[in-house]
Amino acid sequence: MRASDVALAGVLFCAASLFADANPQFVPAPPGDAVDSKVVYLSGSGSEAQWKAVISKKLLGSSNGMDFYQWYLSIYALRRGAFRLRYQSPGNGGPLSVVTRTHGTTTWFPMQDIDFSGVGSLMQPSVQNLIVQSHEAAADCGGATVTVFAGGPGGSVAPAVTITNFCDLGATVQHTSSGDVLRLDGPYYAPNAPLCCPTKPEATATLRYRGGKWIESPKYFNVK
Repeated sequence: MRASDVALAGVLFCAASLFADANPQFVPAPPGDAVDSKVVYLSGSGSEAQWKAVISKKLLGSSNGMDFYQWYLSIYALRRGAFRLRYQSPGNGGPLSVVTRTHGTTTWFPMQDIDFSGVGSLMQPSVQNLIVQSHEAAADCGGATVTVFAGGPGGSVAPAVTITNFCDLGATVQHTSSGDVLRLDGPYYAPNAPLCCPTKPEATATLRYRGGKWIESPKYFNVK
């Protein structure tokens, strides 16, 4: 091999190595087709603190012109040069459930969707939380969920708080002088109110983490 070929091979090898380092693989890969991803620092700053959440979906079947999907939320930690899976829904818990085929039909329920609401330091300065909002429905308007994820001991991640509501619920991170808070928007249903007729069609509440507790004001939505 000529000296020029050896030099070129070395340059290509270095370039490939840099590209691999800049684009770590997912281990294992997210199920189905990736739809969106979000970088979040669940354990503070620094390269080893980087996490990545991926939303993906897998086609289960089609009926009457409608496609049915199983959606997934996969959360990975950057460790030893690769993004390694630490949490997946469904499988490790919410917010998503397993979509199943209705007996004797060609339809699957519940119908799902999920999206990122964003990231924010809701619980601790300089340590981020991942916020996602999801919706599942069958025959009626279904239920909406906002889930706040936090890093835990031993490189783990889990829901820190879950907020649920009938029909719809959205979340937005707001930055305030006293720290990040979560704005919640959706219809408010008083006890025993029918799904057709929310008590307050457009309600807004603020969720804060103070003194080790989640505080919602006003108390429009179910926090657990």
